Amino acid sequence: MSYTTDIRELNALIQQHSNFVTNLTTGMDRVIVGQKHLVDSLLIGLLSDGHILLEGVPGLAKTLAIKTLSSLIDAQFSRVQFTPDLLPADVIGTLVYSQKDEKFHVKKGPVFANFVLADEINRAPAKVQSALLEAMQEHQVTIGDNTFQLPKPFLVMATQNPVEQEGTYPLPEAQTDRFMLKVVIDYPTIEEEKLIMRENLTGSLPEVTPVSSADEILAARDVVRQVYIDEKIEQYVADIVFATRYPEKYGLSELKDMITFGGSPRASINLAKASRAYAFIKRRGYVVPEDVRAVAHDVLRHRIGLSYEAEASNLTAEEIVSQIINKVEVP
Repeated sequence: MSYTTDIRELNALIQQHSNFVTNLTTGMDRVIVGQKHLVDSLLIGLLSDGHILLEGVPGLAKTLAIKTLSSLIDAQFSRVQFTPDLLPADVIGTLVYSQKDEKFHVKKGPVFANFVLADEINRAPAKVQSALLEAMQEHQVTIGDNTFQLPKPFLVMATQNPVEQEGTYPLPEAQTDRFMLKVVIDYPTIEEEKLIMRENLTGSLPEVTPVSSADEILAARDVVRQVYIDEKIEQYVADIVFATRYPEKYGLSELKDMITFGGSPRASINLAKASRAYAFIKRRGYVVPEDVRAVAHDVLRHRIGLSYEAEASNLTAEEIVSQIINKVEVP
């Protein structure tokens, strides 16, 4: 079978499986005004089995977006509000002694759901953060002597508020690396703001009903894995990640002293996976360089360490990624 026939068949398969993307996007648009990028990022995380870290000031509908997405999918949703006095057992569960049976029983925590919203994850101490991160990485939880598999799909969406740093425990770099995407949410436009105000003053947010199931998402993930990535695109992804480690090799020697560490192989894997999911959302059976560029900021912004020189020059990871994307040769 020729390559063209393969792509044609794959495109037909994508058309067949991507109806739910339209349904989810329409459902999200009914509740969330604007924030198109946020909605796309949630879908990318969902389709490529990756977790998402959302950062933005309070009141930008981070929690609402996640709750709406879980209402549109017939799946379990749980929310954990992270606080400084939270314990690992409050997230993963614990052993409870029953006097009647004279033995310990497992009481599962809120992490046993398809969608887990970890609200203000930087408010809880490291012990609690690492309990959640084991679940994210291994898709399993150990309570006492028992290990339990988490349901599929399993997606953690964590939010953090960048404004207030008092009484917070910033996530260490090694832990933020577990998140496939770090999405920074900005304020709405003035037109969107007026619409948000109008909707909230009437006091009636639209009710949403499930338009998709967990099985449908797992089937779509199988299709996403078949999306074709050409060798040239693989090279492009590798070049972008390598430019975060060795910028001088890509004609960006001015960035050499600005970066303390670049993206790990996990960055390359996630960049390729996210590009595939983005191509699927755009109803395409193959990845083009624009897909890679569209997701590069979200995949890389939390994987670049900034030196004191960079902070002194007010250079952000965002700007470094932009410079790299503009410099690395597009296939």
